[in-house]
Amino acid sequence: MELWFKGGGWANKRATGIARQMSPENVKRVAVIRHAAVGDMVLTRPFLIELRRFFPNAEISLSLVSNYTRGAPLDLVDHVHVAYGNDRRDVSLKRQIARAKELGEQDLLFDLAATSRSFWLCKLTKAKLKLGFPYHAIQRPLFYDVAVSRSDLRFEAENMLEMLNVLGHGHEYPLRFEMPVKPMRRDKPYAVYFPSASTTEKCWPHADFAELVSKMAERYPAHEHIVLEGIAEWEKIDDIMAAQQGKENVTGLKLDDFDETISLIKGASLLVGNCTGIRNIAIACETPTVGIFFVTPVFRYWPRYGGHEAAFRSDAGVPDVEQVFGLTCKILG
Repeated sequence: MELWFKGGGWANKRATGIARQMSPENVKRVAVIRHAAVGDMVLTRPFLIELRRFFPNAEISLSLVSNYTRGAPLDLVDHVHVAYGNDRRDVSLKRQIARAKELGEQDLLFDLAATSRSFWLCKLTKAKLKLGFPYHAIQRPLFYDVAVSRSDLRFEAENMLEMLNVLGHGHEYPLRFEMPVKPMRRDKPYAVYFPSASTTEKCWPHADFAELVSKMAERYPAHEHIVLEGIAEWEKIDDIMAAQQGKENVTGLKLDDFDETISLIKGASLLVGNCTGIRNIAIACETPTVGIFFVTPVFRYWPRYGGHEAAFRSDAGVPDVEQVFGLTCKILG
């Protein structure tokens, strides 16, 4: 294999020689570190699909962290390694190191996390080549043999794939997620609105969501409009639903089952939400989305294909209802 870059990538002096001694067919052991919550976890699926295609004879191990295992793409890997996370502060340093070393010796090690825990895991794992995409240039020689630039201006799922591009792999486009889920069937076609996020700072005002749902219910009477409630106490949707009185095609819904939630999203004609894991799941389910951005970097979470739109303002202000409504109508037609 060659290292295919002039700009945008970095390699230490030994990396080129080692890469030339390897071919995709003779790579036998590959490990991928991905320590992330469910929304970021599902964005790993295209990388693992392409990894399998590029290295057909390799056994693939996925390293997770104990406090983030939900939504892990276990169907795409051969082995799972779980490092101790923040939920296991009772574990001694000796046991943490021993668990880290259980990942074993690898031909290739890909770090898709770039966190302090993943850096230590890179240090403690033997591999012929270690690849990553850290934000800071000083981290490259400390932990990796090869690195690509990490950018908030690139959809993160594509940014991760650049670690395969640098080895000479051309991935498919649009990206393949192959989520193992069947779409939910309901009496009418339906759109889903998810007004929550991981923090309140990311949430579009409920009054704006209420107005949007009202306008959509009137514009698309043949659709069911489902307002999905989050699991935390502060994520209740009572105020949004109160504004929908008399609208028979608006439904408030709370699902405690994760698989059922994914099935609901898979079957939707549209998902409208803040920058949140639910929207990333919709992207992975190939459900069109409208994302609402005013805190997080929009281009990092906005795939420019597949009917996905992003509502944002150039001054980072809060998008108004008319902008979001226009994008939802653009998708539904």
